Amino acid sequence: MLSALQIKETEAFAKEIRKKTIYTIGHLGVGHIGGSLSIVEVLSVLYNLEMNYDEKNPTWEDRDMLVLSKGHSGPALYSTLALKGFFPITWLDTLNQGGTKLPSHCDRKRTPGIDMSTGSLGQGLSAACGMALGRRIDKKNCYVYAIIGDGESDEGQNWEAGMFAAQYKLAHLIAFTDFNKLQLDGPVDEIMNLEPLQDKWKSFGWFTQRVDGHDIAAIYTAIEKAKQQKEKPSMIILDTVKGKGASFAEGLVSNHNMTFDMATAEKAIAELD
Repeated sequence: MLSALQIKETEAFAKEIRKKTIYTIGHLGVGHIGGSLSIVEVLSVLYNLEMNYDEKNPTWEDRDMLVLSKGHSGPALYSTLALKGFFPITWLDTLNQGGTKLPSHCDRKRTPGIDMSTGSLGQGLSAACGMALGRRIDKKNCYVYAIIGDGESDEGQNWEAGMFAAQYKLAHLIAFTDFNKLQLDGPVDEIMNLEPLQDKWKSFGWFTQRVDGHDIAAIYTAIEKAKQQKEKPSMIILDTVKGKGASFAEGLVSNHNMTFDMATAEKAIAELD
C-alpha cells in the first residue's frame, strides 16, 4: 500500500510533468496537448514508483520497458524523461524542430529512454508483445508496459496482439488503454464504440481492471494487482480526460493537435500552481 508521502510525491511529480508538457508544446506553438495530458498520472506512477531503470544507462539490459503506442503523446513522455534525468531539460525547447532529438512522435534511435519508435497507431501493442516474449526467452524478470489510445483501439492489429499475448501467457506485459473518450475526429462512441471495453479484453484472455486514470493510488494498486498474475497479460483501462489540467484545452475535441502560444501556456501553468 502506498504511504501518504508517496502519493503526495507522485502527485507532485505528475504536476511537474503536466507543467513541462504544456510549456514544451507552447514553446513550439502547436502539438498534441490533449492526448499528452491524459496520460500524465500513469507516467508519474510508472517512473516514480513502478519501473526499474537507470537514467544514466538507458539501454540497461535488465530494465523495465515502456512502449508508448500512441506516440503522438511523446511530449508527456519527454517531459517525464527529462525530469528524471535521462537528458537535459533544455532539450524540451527543441521539440519537433530541425535537428531535434525529440521528434513529434517517439523515436528510439533519437531519444534516450525511448524503448520503441511509435506513432503508426495500432502497432505498439504488437511490438510490446514481441518485447515481452523476447525478455522471457532471455530469462529476464522485468516488465514491459504499453500505453494505447482509445481511438487507436479501432485498429484490428491491437486485437491480434491481444490474442497473441493471451496465447503465450505474457504475464509480464501490462498494458493501459488511455480511455479519454475523444479521438481526432470526434467522440469515440460516435466513431467506433468500444464498450464494453473491459469485457472485450477479458474475453480475449486478459486480466482486466478499470480505474480512474488520474488517481495515483488507484493506478498503483491496479499495477500491483496485475503483477500478481502469473499466466495472463493485463489490461488496465484508464478513464481519463483529454487535455486534463489545461483549462484552455480540457475536454475539447480540438485539443488533439492544437495551436497555442506561450502566453496561453504560462497562464495554464500558473493555474496549476
